[in-house]
Amino acid sequence: MSVVVVGLQHKQAPLPLLEAVAISDTDLHKVLGSLRHCRNVQETVVLSTCLRTEVYAMVDRFHDAVAEVYDVLAEHAGVSKDELEASATVRFDDDVTAHLFAVTAGLESTVLGESEIVGQVRRAYEHAQDEGMSGPVLSALFQHALQTGKRVRTETGIARGTTSFAYAAVAVARGESGNDLLGKRVVVVGAGEMGLGVCRALCDIGTEGAPSSIVVVNRSLDRAEELVRNAGSASQLRAAPLDAVHQELAKADVVLAAVAAEAHVLMAAHFSGVAGPMLVIDLGVPRNVDPIAGTLPTVTLLDMDMLGASVAEALGDRQEESLAAQVIVSEEVERYRSASRQRGAAPVIAALRARLESLRESELERHRAQLADLTEAEWEQVDAATRAALAKLLHEPTMLLKETAGSPRGERLVEALRILFDL
Repeated sequence: MSVVVVGLQHKQAPLPLLEAVAISDTDLHKVLGSLRHCRNVQETVVLSTCLRTEVYAMVDRFHDAVAEVYDVLAEHAGVSKDELEASATVRFDDDVTAHLFAVTAGLESTVLGESEIVGQVRRAYEHAQDEGMSGPVLSALFQHALQTGKRVRTETGIARGTTSFAYAAVAVARGESGNDLLGKRVVVVGAGEMGLGVCRALCDIGTEGAPSSIVVVNRSLDRAEELVRNAGSASQLRAAPLDAVHQELAKADVVLAAVAAEAHVLMAAHFSGVAGPMLVIDLGVPRNVDPIAGTLPTVTLLDMDMLGASVAEALGDRQEESLAAQVIVSEEVERYRSASRQRGAAPVIAALRARLESLRESELERHRAQLADLTEAEWEQVDAATRAALAKLLHEPTMLLKETAGSPRGERLVEALRILFDL
């Protein structure tokens, strides 16, 4: 058996493909159910965020299992397997561990050290547990990944300052707008987790560069009003219903769209009354804003495809903290490998010893009547001699299993022992 990850992320996959393959919470149950019926997939966890979708799996036959995962993702996304394969990355065994630990540490994020990723990894793992899809192998892997993410944030400065994508988006808006956001009219579309983060970031700017107004537009007005109460004490913050978005956009200078939706929320027609210039930052995957809006002369549209360089420039260099985080990730990967070797070898070794000891005892008992003339002391010598012989017989195989456990060779040896001795 092997651990694999089949994934698409923003560094390799185009945004339209990421949009198509993204798995919402409402679709996750169905996707996990499809993976459950894959013949070669034994355990699985699906991690889908705004800029990555990855399927982690414990599999029997590597190539067959990867093909099955592609089938499930292609059916969900409505694209061909060839299109997925052209942009996807496949990792296996030790490379999976190093990748997941780096992801959880925030080293693979557009916003280096972002704070949201740990919660996203935890929720992905918990979803798989709830569905009965995360077994002992992936449970150990994801628990150690979460511990690694926590250690990186505790022992390095990678998580200090602007580390959420919401804060980074506001930093980009401040840089793109000129003269900060002072006096600007801002519309935030969406009252979910990302929308709340955006509003908090706007409220944290302070009076020197603060917008003159911040309007939260949402399909549910009650939800938008609740966000306004939770976001901060800024007097310029208010809520509005989605059906009033056209009027709100007509008065706005900056728009940040952060809605978990499967289709465009803002169309080009919504911007028809904009005198401009207007900056629109689309944080949605799938995109919240119809790309046609970006062709309007009064609108500058930045989507997730365009934000990477702007975010890096807005946040500055964190190379030193990144290197410190990478050292921790490497240490934790080695710790996990060592623990995995012990976990993989111990049950098989124990089962093999128990099986052979049972055979030894039953054979001695079967011949006891034929050796009735032996004294009790002589019988103990026979018992000790056969036990010692068995221990010597098992010594080399036991050491080899411990040394190779967790590697492809070790897995083959373990599987062979299970078959040969029916363990």
